[in-house]
Amino acid sequence: MSDDDSGTRKTIDQSSIDALQDVLATEHAALWVYSLVVAFLPTDLAARARADSEAHRKLRGLIEQTLSDVGARPVSALPSYSPPTPVTDSRSASALAVVAETDASARWRSLLERTVDLPLRGAALAALLECTGRCAQWRSSAGMTPVVPTFPGRTP
Repeated sequence: MSDDDSGTRKTIDQSSIDALQDVLATEHAALWVYSLVVAFLPTDLAARARADSEAHRKLRGLIEQTLSDVGARPVSALPSYSPPTPVTDSRSASALAVVAETDASARWRSLLERTVDLPLRGAALAALLECTGRCAQWRSSAGMTPVVPTFPGRTP
């Protein structure tokens, strides 16, 4: 998700574009999740949720720009999303943040596996690491163990 040495974006293959679209769809969902969970969190966790939301917003913007630069129309966010379980308190809100970060990790890992474009691979690895760190914090807040999954980005 960066320019080549001449300052212009290289073209990327369709598999990479498809993987970026998948990541973008998941980033849209993560932003929706954070807008929901912040209402159920105590002040300190709400501040973390806002910071995590901003990280996802930045990633979303970079993905949209990359897709636009290669002539692909970025997928839009859905009007709403359905959480897998109701959010009723801080613990369930933290658990939903874990779902968002786990989903994002899986999509970033998928991009890493599906592209040969070195800048995209670097961006995917960095995003996977960031998602793993955020997921570990939310897993801890939700009382989940292990705090860090054995293989970040791999869905069970």
